[in-house]
Amino acid sequence: MTQRAPTLPARRVLMVAYHFPPLAGSSGIQRTLRFVQHLPAFDWQPLVLSAHPMAYERTSVDQLADIPAGTVVERAFALDTARHLSIKRRYIRALALPDRWMTWQYDAVRRGLRMIRRYRPDVLWSTYPVATAHLIGLALHRRTGLPWVADFRDPMAQEGYPADPATWRSFSRIENATLQHASAATFTTPSAAGDYRQRCPPAAGRIHLIENGYDEESFQAAAGGATEVQPEPLTPGALTLLHSGIVYPSERDPSCLMAALKRLHDSGAVSPQRLRLRFRAAVAEDLVRQLAQKAGVAEYVEVLPPLPYRAALTEMLHADALLVLQASNCNAQIPAKLYEYLRAGRPVLCLSDPAGDTAAAVRNSGIDAIAPLDDVAAIAALLGRFVNPADPVLRTLANGDAVRAASRRSRTGQLAALLQQVCAAAGAPTAPLT
Repeated sequence: MTQRAPTLPARRVLMVAYHFPPLAGSSGIQRTLRFVQHLPAFDWQPLVLSAHPMAYERTSVDQLADIPAGTVVERAFALDTARHLSIKRRYIRALALPDRWMTWQYDAVRRGLRMIRRYRPDVLWSTYPVATAHLIGLALHRRTGLPWVADFRDPMAQEGYPADPATWRSFSRIENATLQHASAATFTTPSAAGDYRQRCPPAAGRIHLIENGYDEESFQAAAGGATEVQPEPLTPGALTLLHSGIVYPSERDPSCLMAALKRLHDSGAVSPQRLRLRFRAAVAEDLVRQLAQKAGVAEYVEVLPPLPYRAALTEMLHADALLVLQASNCNAQIPAKLYEYLRAGRPVLCLSDPAGDTAAAVRNSGIDAIAPLDDVAAIAALLGRFVNPADPVLRTLANGDAVRAASRRSRTGQLAALLQQVCAAAGAPTAPLT
């Protein structure tokens, strides 16, 4: 599907992104969507090259209206290998390298070249976490000579991740080629950017930090009740601690949180009438229920299905506290949801390694309610302090300066400046297509 754009500003960027509406169930779409939304204010016209919705496991129309009217959007043919090319849930491994959406690259490159001929963009941009997006960006860069900004977000090939050796090798090849050819590479956390500067010294000067953020307009709409679906009401008389988003068995393991809650329960410090844990859109719902049952705290735990985006923000605005879960094996990453938590203006409790980037971002916002995700005693102590109104020392609210700096509009200004920088460095007009 192509939407014809009106007269375009002088500067254009072709953006290659798998995560884009109507995809549902992933916070990953917010980065690209909000860049697309705010770039025109910085005199950049985005041209979007995404995947056909048939590749998405879940779709929702709730954020389609956030795509600015007249934005050019091309959706290339794409299949999910696990769903479309499997027999009895088994498929050829090569058809899922570097990821299950590798089929996307073939039609995407064809459509991308056609978009370049028609709209003459000044620069290319592609974004992980679907690695095939960088393969598409690399192919378009090689065919056209256009400068290319590769948005890694998080690290790709790491020690022990991906666990599958073939996938790891594929990721490693892609990131090496990307760092070699891209005019600039962006990461969302200081540690990730620093790690890649050390890994690839020749590319160090081309590596930049652009963090995630929150969308102010969406929060204003949520605060005004502009959502068709309303979240379930909170339990009257109880403090509700909300974790909004995916729970990963390793990276966001709530086992110690459940054990800490059991410890507080056994001591009489809390009861299901005083405290509730709400997991919204966890994806691993069965795991959360099993862990709660095993720890003997099932009465405390609510596991609820996904909500439309603005309804999820509404729930954040009304929760008694917002929970961050991040394990030490993700110390170079920050959950995108954290920035929305900060903007929600509710107390934030961070369960993460104090040495990691997530905890640093929380501290830098003025919050000291931090405990390691794998430390039962520390989590129990933190929860005990939070539920005790006589403890005025615990700082759980972000300061205004930190919140304002984290807006998606502010982050888009950083991207616009980087796009201008790489275009100026390239200097030459667009190379002819080959």
